[in-house]
Amino acid sequence: MTDSPAVTDLRSRLDAALGGAARAWLDQATAEAAAHPSADAEDARAAVHQAAPPTWEVRFAEAGRRCGPEHADAARLLLLHAARADRTTLARLYHQGTAAERRAVLRALPLLVPGPDALPLVEDALRTNDTRLLAVALGPYAAAHLPPHAWRYAVLKCLFTGVPVDTVADLERRARADTELARMLVDYADERTAAGRPVPADLHRVLALTATPAPPPAAPGPRHETAPAAAVSPSTPTGEEQES
Repeated sequence: MTDSPAVTDLRSRLDAALGGAARAWLDQATAEAAAHPSADAEDARAAVHQAAPPTWEVRFAEAGRRCGPEHADAARLLLLHAARADRTTLARLYHQGTAAERRAVLRALPLLVPGPDALPLVEDALRTNDTRLLAVALGPYAAAHLPPHAWRYAVLKCLFTGVPVDTVADLERRARADTELARMLVDYADERTAAGRPVPADLHRVLALTATPAPPPAAPGPRHETAPAAAVSPSTPTGEEQES
C-alpha cells in the first residue's frame, strides 16, 4: 500500500516526538505489520483465525507502553496502515481492544475502508458514554458515511454528554439547511429550559448552522425606458388645422 501524504506526515511528526528506543520499536513493529500476509488471501485469513494473533497485533496492543499514551493513537494507526488491515481485522481489534485501541481503529477507518462497510464500528462507539470515543467516532468516516438520522442523534448526544461540537467532522456542511436537526435541537433546548437546566452554548451554534441560506438577490433586469411622447412643433399644423 502506498503511503498517503497524511500517513507520511504522521510518521515524520511521530519520529520527531519519540525517543530513540521508541523509534526503533516503531520501525520494527511497522516492518512486521508490512510483512504480514495480506488478509485478502483466503489461506492467510484462515490462518489468522486458527492460530495465535500475528506479532504485529501484539505490537498494536503494547503501543501505549512503548510510545507513551500521548503517541499511542498515532503509532497504532501506522501499524494498521502498514498491515493493510481489512474490515474483519479492524472489527476484531476493535471489539477485543481497550478504549484506546478502539479509538485508534476508528481513526484509521478513513484510510483503510473506502465505503460504508465499517459503519457498525462507528455505531457501536456512538452507543457508549465514553466521551473520547464519541469524539473520535464522529470523525471523517462518519461524516462521509453515517446516515442522516443516526448523524443527527450523534450530534445531539455530543450536546448532552459535553463533547465539543468542534470534534464533529464536516459539521457545517452536514448541518446546513437541516430542518429536522433544527427541530430536534429546539425540542432539546425547550426540555432543558423547562427543567431549569442550562442550554449548552454549542446548541445555539449548531442551530445557527441549520438555517437555510438566504437566496442571493436577484440580478436587476434590463431597463426599459419609455420613449417620450413626440413633441408637437408649433410650426407643424395639427390634423384639424390641415382640414380647415
